[in-house]
Amino acid sequence: MESLLDHISLFGHGIAAALFGALAIWQFQRKVERNNKQIWLIIAITLTSFWALSITVEGHLSQISRFAETLRNFGWLGFMFILLRAGEGRDEPKTVNVIYAALIFVLVGQMLVDSLLPAFADIQPLEDVTLYTSLVLRMIYAVGALVLVHNLYSISAPETRWGIRLPMASLAAIWTYDLNLFTITYLTQNTPMELHAMRGPMMAVIAPVLALASLRNTEWNLKLSRSVAFRSLSLVAIGSYLLMMIVIATALQIIGGDYARLAQISFLFGATIGALLLLPSGRFRAWLKVKLAKNFFQHRYDYRSEWIRFTDTIGRPGPDSAPFHQRVIKAIADISESPAGILLMPDESGQLVLQSRWNWSSLEVPARACTVQTIPFLERTNHIVEFDSLRAGKDDKCNDDAIPEWMSADERTWVGVPLVHFDRLAGLMLLARPRIDRKLDWEDLDMLRVVGRQVASYLAEARSQQSLSEAQRFDEFNRRMAFIMHDIKNLVSQLSLLARNAKRHADNPEFQLDMIETLQDSADRMNGLLERLSQHNRSNPEEPKPVKVADLVRTIIEKKRLLHSLESGDVEDLTIFADPARVEQILGHLIQNAIDASEDDQTITINARRRDLSVAIEVCDRGIGMSAEFVRNQLFKPFSSSKQGGFGIGAYEARELARGMKGRLEVESTEHVGSRFTLILPLAKHLPEEIAADERAA
Repeated sequence: MESLLDHISLFGHGIAAALFGALAIWQFQRKVERNNKQIWLIIAITLTSFWALSITVEGHLSQISRFAETLRNFGWLGFMFILLRAGEGRDEPKTVNVIYAALIFVLVGQMLVDSLLPAFADIQPLEDVTLYTSLVLRMIYAVGALVLVHNLYSISAPETRWGIRLPMASLAAIWTYDLNLFTITYLTQNTPMELHAMRGPMMAVIAPVLALASLRNTEWNLKLSRSVAFRSLSLVAIGSYLLMMIVIATALQIIGGDYARLAQISFLFGATIGALLLLPSGRFRAWLKVKLAKNFFQHRYDYRSEWIRFTDTIGRPGPDSAPFHQRVIKAIADISESPAGILLMPDESGQLVLQSRWNWSSLEVPARACTVQTIPFLERTNHIVEFDSLRAGKDDKCNDDAIPEWMSADERTWVGVPLVHFDRLAGLMLLARPRIDRKLDWEDLDMLRVVGRQVASYLAEARSQQSLSEAQRFDEFNRRMAFIMHDIKNLVSQLSLLARNAKRHADNPEFQLDMIETLQDSADRMNGLLERLSQHNRSNPEEPKPVKVADLVRTIIEKKRLLHSLESGDVEDLTIFADPARVEQILGHLIQNAIDASEDDQTITINARRRDLSVAIEVCDRGIGMSAEFVRNQLFKPFSSSKQGGFGIGAYEARELARGMKGRLEVESTEHVGSRFTLILPLAKHLPEEIAADERAA
């Protein structure tokens, strides 16, 4: 059996040495522009060939084989580091560099420990310790190398990841095999000859894979994300923790004598209890995050993830989300790990007042939350107030009057972030002290300043939307009032004309009867206006229905004939489909405009005739008329009038009412000749029985 394993090891490592040697020569002779990555690849392949050859000649337990294995690992580690450093858009944190440095230190330690083996060959306890130390160092290196392989593959750009898939898979296979080999050796305290023998054939299989990878691509674009760095660090922590337990348990076994088992169990139990107590602790996790960001990362914040979380907190509220101003506080507080905050905003008088709280009900905020100098100071400097420095007298920018005393009196008040939008203070946010107290650095200040400006724009936009909504409500109210005033003006004009005519015809009984009807009609219209003014009015216009045009025209003439000379010209007996109240209102506007444009002795004519499938009701006058430009650009424009004291909404309202009944309003006018307004409404298609009978009788 041993002879067979020896032959497998001999031929396997020999073939691997030949294949890697040929691969190195091929890479060296390739006619390509050689860069650092290709040079280190050739070095790593050459050292791998040397390692396989040393095992073939001297065996896996020889000093030269151990030394060659360390050199092989040096080569591949250098190759991965060069790939990382040459990656485009590289912005890796210090964690990755620390891992590379630690593994180099482990490899140097391997060489030193392996060099001591010949000196301790005759001293059994020292030889055992040296062998175990060498084994543990190789296990540590295998874990760290696998972490870096995972890291290098994860940080590569998705579109170029295919180019490093085969090399990373090959390296992962090498070090996974080594980790299993060394772990089994350590746990069984015996050398697994089968695994050592199969190591050569496994390497012989990997050589063609690396050759194929060299043909596919020789350039890799790498970009490190913060989340990958944290995952890699977690893997390192897990691997280090497991190895630490193995090392300490072994040391206890060597030193502890009869109590070794009890000491091992106590250590494992204590480590487990410590992990269960520390890891769920929010304070411990906050402390760990601060230490990691301070010592391992180039930047404290992952700006991409922070910005996504920030915008999601403010801009995408759920059905059960907090009010807008509380979300604003939380969005900034989460960035700095602050557990609470308060938002102050200027009121109408320009004084800062409490707008909202988040998890901070204990802080007493006075009604006047600022001094006279607070807002001008913050607008001028955009200064982020660090209250610890302010209390210690180290903040040179803040004078005694700029920051109110109540803010710094509470020890929980940690930082004040001014929210400045276009040099105007939109608000001031006070953040509570985080779980792990720390001093703000330049990156904190830059981050808070940027998000402060962004939040200020959100607050300004929210205030603008509120102001716009109020302005729209006022505008709607003003428009309604304008229509009401227009109708009141028409009623006043009618009553004025009625009073003027009453001086001449007051003794006429027929005039008296007509005057009573006109006054009654005016009173009814005034009551209608009062109903429209009532905010509790819920009345809607009547649904369109068939209406006799001749009767409608006759009724309007009867109501208006006391005010001005009206006559009906060509009025056909037709039926329209409309709301009679709205038709009467339209014709009332048109007739009143005609009266205003005509002299007292000029008669106004009303005609009604069929036009295709519609009815055209005309109101004609011989008054002052209008220019074509005025008709085109101003007649139907609200609040634009050519009459002295006019509201300019009669024609506009008449046109809109006509459109509401699927009709339209046409205008023909000539200056100093007169005007003709034509109301077009659809004919009624289905007539009630009584109307149809009347038409058949006629």
